This record gives sequence, C-alpha cells and structure tokens, in this order.
Amino acid sequence: MLSWHYMHENPLWIYPKEDPQWKESIVKEFKIHPVIAQILVSRGFTSLEQIHDYLYAKLPDLYDPFLMAEMQEAVDRICKAIRDNENILIYGDNDVDGMTGTALLTEFLQSLGANVFFYVSTRGTSRQSLIVEALEYTLKNQCKLLITVDCGITAAAEIAKVAEKNIDVIITDHHEPTDKIPHCVATLNPKLFNNPYPNRDLTGVGVAFKLAHGITNQLVAEGRIAPKKVDLKRYLDLVALGTISDMGALMGENRILVRYGLRQLKKTKRIGLTKLISICDVDLNELTTFTVASKIAPRLNSLGRIDDPQKGVEVLLIRNAQVAEKMAEELDLNNIERQKIERTMSTEVEHIINLNPEIIKNKAIIIHSDKWHPGVIAILSTRLAKAYNRPTIVISIDKEIGKGSLRSIPEFPLLNILKDCSDLLLNFGGHDFAAGLTIKEQHIEDFKQRFIAAAEAKLQPSDVTTKLHIDAEVSFEDLTFDLMESIKLLEPFGNENPQPILFSKAKQAWPPKVIGKTHLKLYLEQGDRMLEGIAFGKAAQSPILRKKDLMLSVAFTPQINNFQGQSIQLMIRDFKILNPNGGQGVSPA
Repeated sequence: MLSWHYMHENPLWIYPKEDPQWKESIVKEFKIHPVIAQILVSRGFTSLEQIHDYLYAKLPDLYDPFLMAEMQEAVDRICKAIRDNENILIYGDNDVDGMTGTALLTEFLQSLGANVFFYVSTRGTSRQSLIVEALEYTLKNQCKLLITVDCGITAAAEIAKVAEKNIDVIITDHHEPTDKIPHCVATLNPKLFNNPYPNRDLTGVGVAFKLAHGITNQLVAEGRIAPKKVDLKRYLDLVALGTISDMGALMGENRILVRYGLRQLKKTKRIGLTKLISICDVDLNELTTFTVASKIAPRLNSLGRIDDPQKGVEVLLIRNAQVAEKMAEELDLNNIERQKIERTMSTEVEHIINLNPEIIKNKAIIIHSDKWHPGVIAILSTRLAKAYNRPTIVISIDKEIGKGSLRSIPEFPLLNILKDCSDLLLNFGGHDFAAGLTIKEQHIEDFKQRFIAAAEAKLQPSDVTTKLHIDAEVSFEDLTFDLMESIKLLEPFGNENPQPILFSKAKQAWPPKVIGKTHLKLYLEQGDRMLEGIAFGKAAQSPILRKKDLMLSVAFTPQINNFQGQSIQLMIRDFKILNPNGGQGVSPA
C-alpha cells in the first residue's frame, strides 16, 4: 500500500561537479575535510567569502530590519499605539508559520506594555473573508490597529473595508503579491517589487521577528528602553519552528535564524512547547530540523487542519503547567486523528491513480474529490509532487466550492499560470512553488485542461524526470566519525540545503534482508570494510539483488547508528547494479 510514497524509482543521477583546483583552495583556506569541500563545489559556491558566510555567519550578521521597505512607518505606528495605550490586534494565518509569528508579536508587544489581542483565522476561512473575520473581532475589542501575520497581501478590497472603520492596518506577510497591493499604514513583505531587503526568503514568522527587531532598535535609540530590557534571542525558538514548518529556504539569513533558533528551542522556557516536545518523544539534545518538521510541526499544524488554530498560539504562550500538559495531549490526539484521515485519503489517491494511470502520464497532476478533508490536501499534494516530480493540485470539494493545494517543481512557477486562469478561480495566492486556490466545482474541468496544457507546453520530459543530485563520490575509508562531525558544519538541513548525498561503488557481501515488509537492508563491502545500508521502500527490488558478487553503485546519506554501540550506516537513496549477471566484472572504487 501507498507505493507512491516511494516512487523515486530509477531517478536520473546528477553527478558531482568536478573542479579539483577550487576544491583544493577550499580545503586549504578553511582546513576542512576534502569531502565537505567537494560538497561545497557541487552546490555551486563560487567564492571563499560566500563559503565563510555559509559556514560561520552569526547573529550580528543578520540584516538591519530598516532595510525592509516601510519598516519605519510600521515601527512608528506601533510605538504610537503603545504610547497612546491603544488596543492592538495581531491577526495570524492558521498554519505553524502564522501561529508562531502571532505568538511572537503578541508576547513581544505585551513585554513592552502594549494592550494586545490575538486571533487566528479558522480552517474553513477563504483568504477573501480573512480580513472580514478580523474586522469583526477588531471592532468587538475596540482595536485601533490591526497587524496581520503571514497573510493579507492579497486582500486589498477587504483591507479597504477595515480602513473605512478608522482602523489602521499593518501587513506582515511573505506570500507573493498577486494583484493590487492593499492600501494601509505599512506593508512589510520581502517579496514586494522594488523592496531592497536582501532576503526574499523570510517566512511569515521571520518578517514578524524583523518587525520586533525594528521596534527594539527604535526604542533603544530613543532611550525609551534599556538595551538589556529586550532579549530578542528568546523569540528565536518560535522563528525556527515557523521557518522549518513553512519550508523556508535554509540559506543566508534564514540559516542563521534557524541555527540559533534550534539552540534556543533546546533550552526553551515555553512550558507548552516543552510539554509538546516531551509528548512527541523527542530528546531535546537530539533536536534537529527533521524532528521539528516530522514530529512537532505536524501536531501544531493539525489544529489548523482539523481543529481550532487559536489553541496553537495559546499553547506557545501558556504559563500554566497543568493546562499546558492537557493542551499538549489534545494536540497529540488531534494529530492521531489527522493521520487517520490522511491514511484514508492516501489510499483513495492510490486507488484513483491505479484505476486511471493516464493521470501520471500528463506533465501535471490534478485530482479532486468531495470526500477529502480540506485540512489534509496540502500533505497529499506535497507527497504526490515529490513522488512524481510534477506540478500537482489536490482539490477538496465542499458545497460546490473546491479548495485546492498546489505544489510545483523549479521548472514550473505557479503564480503566472494561476493569473492566466484567474477568470476560472474565486481566489488564489501563495508562492511560485506552493500555493492555494478556491474554485467553483463547475469550473474545475476547464481549469484542469488549461493547467495541464500549460504544463505540457512549458515542460520538457527531462523536467519531470525525478532527479537525484549527488554531492560527492567517496570510498568507504572516507566514512569516518571525523567526516560525520565535519558534516555538522553544513547543518541545519532543510529546504535549499538538503543533507548531503554521496555515492560509492561496493560489492554485496551477502543477500539483502527485507525489513518491515517494505524496506531493504543491504550488506556492502569495499576493500576490507563492510557497511550496512537501509533502503526505504525498496523491498520490491529484493529479487534482483539475490545474485552472487553483485557490484552496486550506491547513492546514500551516511548516518550514525547508536544501536549496540556506535557505527556508521548508509541511508540509501538509490542504487544501480553495475554487473546484472553477477561475477567479478567490476572492481570497487
């Protein structure tokens, strides 16, 4: 079941770039392991300064928040609200990025003595009605200032209605603007045209942090607070959590924020977050971007998907240990429920694809159903896009309105295509490679034809071929604990900065073993060293590996296995048989 989770069959291997001289200068300059230098060559680094910033950038290297267009206007208006004792509403999107950004600004402004309320958009809300919902809450609580987090950039008409009620609006968002920019006090968005801010890849919580940074700098410069009164580092756990969850690119400034944010997360004082981490069965000392993305984020995200995301902000802000424990348990139950829904939907998707194999013959995949939960379609579209390396749209229909989640590949940016189809859509927004839309059910078929036609026209067969980018060729003797320590220099791993994939040629010492029905354990030998490797989802290939003396080319990520002592094992991404008939035909590298 769920075979499409492991559809990386026969990917095209993209071999490492070779540049021995450049590699040598990197080794010499930074005194680093030659394999690490090769990884940097393969990843396109072209100057020593670039490499230095990547490896060693620190918090003081963060950009000045006032480089962002309209930051000064935003800071001035918020400082006035604090001075005049005005009520402020922080209004956030319902994913982890929105929740963490909302919690950050709420806690930060409260620490400065501001009167702050927060509100998170509910699951069923379309982006068009987001601000209308916020307006009701703002009026009820007599707020004079509304600050959006991770939303608002595509809501020009709705924000105009808020302004009519004499409520000022500051937008903080990181989604691509798709139409008229809303008219408000300030719009903080690194993706705005002509915005000089150097980091276009900030997430929603990243923009919220920049705003907090800007306010702090201003109040310190004016002598209104002592430099030591505000410790911005204490908010970096939220920045890391939101940035990782939203798949922010882990390069440049985001990399600094997440690297320090993970350290902060390990010692977080947020009682709700510590309870949540303990329920996830995560060892704080072993916390990585992977454990955040796979264990912590899904539990918070489950609120935005199947429950009330307001609770997500509450759990991040809560001070009462007993209530925190109860909330963390509730989040865990929500996540179990979300997993059940997801499993059912995954099975249905697999069934649809098995019955209609032509779906994956096109260069884009669009599937829809009125049985699917709108809160889980993003997970499915992400998995399908990865499995088949195609632009993918999954649409959930309710009362003749479809809500769609889109994921794409680098060769096919989404937003211009969606603009071309806007006559068929009620609304759309997001990024070029991850977006959302709403559409009337009667228009889905026309939209599907147009979208697939655009993909067929723009994409080459090679674009939709699954690719495996390999960073370096290594021999087994290179795979030492010293190398494993050196690989940590490249952390944190995530979007745009994946774990290294190495490759090596080796002989099978003995036949593979099937583990847990779907995975394979391989026993590989090179020279006088033998290593074990785990190949997830590759059990079906066991029969072709049962010949004697098979030589394999293996692409893998090395890992430390702490079971019964410490050893290095290979997390196998793919393999090729170099001598399909067995025998001694090929010698190891």
